[in-house]
Amino acid sequence: MKTAVYQESADYILERIPERPQVAIILGSGLGKLADAITNQVVIPYQNIPNFLMSTAPGHQGNLIWGRLGGKNVICMQGRFHYYEGYGMEQVTFPIRVFKLLGVKALFVSNAAGGINPRFKVGNLMVIDDHINLLPNPLIGKNNPDFGVRFPDMTRTYDRDLRKICDDMAEIRGIPLCHGTYIGSTGPTFETPAEYNFFKIIGADATGMSTVPEVIVARHCRMRVFGMSVITNEAHGFADDFENDGDDVIVAADGAADKMALLFADIIANM
Repeated sequence: MKTAVYQESADYILERIPERPQVAIILGSGLGKLADAITNQVVIPYQNIPNFLMSTAPGHQGNLIWGRLGGKNVICMQGRFHYYEGYGMEQVTFPIRVFKLLGVKALFVSNAAGGINPRFKVGNLMVIDDHINLLPNPLIGKNNPDFGVRFPDMTRTYDRDLRKICDDMAEIRGIPLCHGTYIGSTGPTFETPAEYNFFKIIGADATGMSTVPEVIVARHCRMRVFGMSVITNEAHGFADDFENDGDDVIVAADGAADKMALLFADIIANM
């Protein structure tokens, strides 16, 4: 996709916000209320932004919100785009390059995830230390040098300093944290027990259907990245009557959103 297409979206947004944002935030399923912590809001529905898509997944409101959080200007996606909605990878990650043109230096991503690690319980917050990608790589195709190099390094994808700030702030606030590796797959089906076991064997602690493509493009754009998962279902120790439920995922995410909002604000304030 040509840079001019992204620029058209960025120009539309810049005409409607008072200042350029420093940080972008993407909110996952059931985590939309984290946006309530943002002050001085300017709300722009996705449907009004040139070239933007509509988010069709449950728990994704479909608004772009500019405002203040942690003393800095932020731009927040209240709902993301998914590969399982039928969008191509360039479409799924479209907002990231728009954010780059807006002047964003850091991307904060959140998601609802299944806890593969047997120590994880519903409602836990997991800081993402690394990821495994089972989705199509969003950089496949002709490279756009306006955003980054052909072969971006992914050795230190999730910013160490931001993770350290999060750990420090969580300790001060008394918020328990987990750390782990997130594995992203296509969905929209929840995984089989055999798939959960396979993911555990190859090193994953939590699984979901998003996040990784956005992070790859953010690193291609040389943004700092911080990621956090809310464990919304336990993908281990299956009882005879075990069954994943999408509505339960949203409820569990909603219950943890306030803690995540506090930590996001603390990290942004201390960047």
